[in-house]
This record gives sequence, structure tokens and C-alpha cells, in this order.
Amino acid sequence: MRRLVFVTQAADPAQPVLGATLAKIRELALRLDELVVVAASVDRSALPENCRAYSFAAPIQALRGARYLAVLGPELRRRPLAVVCHMSPIFALLAAPLAKPLRVPLLLWFTQQAAGRKLALAERTVDVILSVDERSVPLRSAKVRAIGHGIDVAAIPRLPERKPPLRRLLGLGRYSRAKGWDTALRALAELPDATLRLHGPILTPAERSHRLELEQLSVELGVADRLVLGGEVPYAEVSRLLASADALVNPTVGNAADKVVYEAAASCLPVFAASPVFDTLLPRELRFPAGDAAALAERIRAYDHGAGPELRRRVAEEHSSAHWAERVLEAACGRVRTDATTRAA
Repeated sequence: MRRLVFVTQAADPAQPVLGATLAKIRELALRLDELVVVAASVDRSALPENCRAYSFAAPIQALRGARYLAVLGPELRRRPLAVVCHMSPIFALLAAPLAKPLRVPLLLWFTQQAAGRKLALAERTVDVILSVDERSVPLRSAKVRAIGHGIDVAAIPRLPERKPPLRRLLGLGRYSRAKGWDTALRALAELPDATLRLHGPILTPAERSHRLELEQLSVELGVADRLVLGGEVPYAEVSRLLASADALVNPTVGNAADKVVYEAAASCLPVFAASPVFDTLLPRELRFPAGDAAALAERIRAYDHGAGPELRRRVAEEHSSAHWAERVLEAACGRVRTDATTRAA
């Protein structure tokens, strides 16, 4: 029986960020006899029929860890193809002492810029680190494999072509300084006919403080009446927000691979982004240097038309959830074959 264990924080469509993980789960389940989903938050009604789900939710961290291992141990003894740990290196670190003696491969999916010591430790123990691009993992390792982002393209409506001038600008993401929203506000000041709507969660005191800084900056720049600083929205609302916009702006600093860029591109919306990682997705006229508000404003003013269909084609070919699931299983089964060959030798 082809079985895989998938570990994540949430398998729940109501989650603003992790709701998108369900598309990955569905595609994996299509290719397996059974998929075991282990998460803190689980909506079992949203999972495919061949999924078994366990929750390790608990009020304190130590108890969450204990419940996670109590669920994982019996599943590992059933010898799945692999354990895929989604985004959190701690899942892999906790699983390693159980998985390694049983020779069950450990895979880590990771795309964040900030990682810290846990990622470095996990790199030593996992078999493969999967990411959108080799640059979207903040470490250099021969274990990193680029497999695309895993976007549910079929679920994203194709929007009508957006023609210039692009007036309704949209930004989606946390109120973090790394997201570069101050650059978007400064670009807005150079686009007197445009409006900008931002939506994102506030997860830390630093992000709460930064949102207040953006409010003050908007007053200083004289754009407060053309700016909306909205809160987080459920994942299901993302398509509605994209449909209300003329373009998405993504001024994130560093080698980010923000999922919303791929979702907007799949909807045929023009996307203006700063991360170098997007050089394989976006043409030069849709990219700008991080922190360069003048360049962002110029790109928006200079946009002609017609980028949408090609953007959707690239996402469908290289970043769909089906493509992602195939690459995950290749990584899992490839490691299994290597182990079998080694044992036979």
C-alpha cells in the first residue's frame, strides 16, 4: 500500500494562510492509497476519503509535542513512503529519532526567509528539503530541491484582461517590515490616480507597531485617503480580492517566494514583484529592485497589456498543486529506492 504521512500546522479551509495547504493534500491523496494528515487544526470534512487525520492540539507546547509523537510513532511502524513535514522544521526534528531507525525518509517543505537554528538542525537530519526555488530556502545545501509552489490553478478564476492605467492596486501579506509595504506607499505617492488596499495578519507586537508606522507614513506622504490598511482574510476570500484589483504589488525584500504572487499570476492579474526568485515567472517589465519605489511606480505606469495569459500558463506548468505533488512523491520514492539499493549492495 502506498501511504504517506503529511504533517502541518493546519488542514483547515478557514485558515487565512494555511487554507491553501488543502490543495496539496488533495493532490497527494489522488496519488496514494492512503494519506495520513497530522496537524494541530484539522477540518476532517475538507479532506479526501482516503485520508486519516489526527490532531495534536493542546494548550501547551510540551503537550503538543507529546501528542504529535504519540500519533506519529504507530504510523511510522507501518512504514509509509515518507514523512513530509510542512513548513515547520520542529516537526522534522521531533520525528527524526523515530523515523531514522525505521529508515522512513524525512522530507521538509520550507519557503520562508527567516528560519534560525531549527532549520539548520533539521537540514542535518532530513533527507530532502523541498522548496519553490533553491533560493527560497535561507541556507545552502545539496539537499534542497526546487519543485514549484503548489498552486491550485483550477480553483483560481481567470480574470478579464487588465488594461492601463492600473489604478486599483492590491497587496496581501503580513504587516512585517520585510514585506516592504513602505515602498508600496511611496510608489502610491507617485501615482496620483491610484489606490492601494493592503490585507494581512498581525502576528507579533513588531507587526502591530509597523502597521502604525505605515499609517503615519501615509499621512506624511499625503496618500491616507487612497490607502486601506485591512486585516487578514480567510483564504477563500483571496480570489475575491484579486478580482477587485487591477494589479498586485509585492515589494517583499530578499529571496521570498510569496504564494500570493503565483495565485495572482494564475488569475491573469498583472503582478509587480521585487524578489529575485520571480525572475523565472515574471518578465522584466513586471519586476523592480527591492526598496525602489520610483521603479515600482514606473513599472505600473509603463504597463501595456496582455501579460495575464502567459503568467497563468507558467504557473500551471511549473507551480500547480499537481506538479508539486508529483515532485514530492518523486523525492520520497527516490530516497526509498536509494535505500533499497544500498541495502542490497
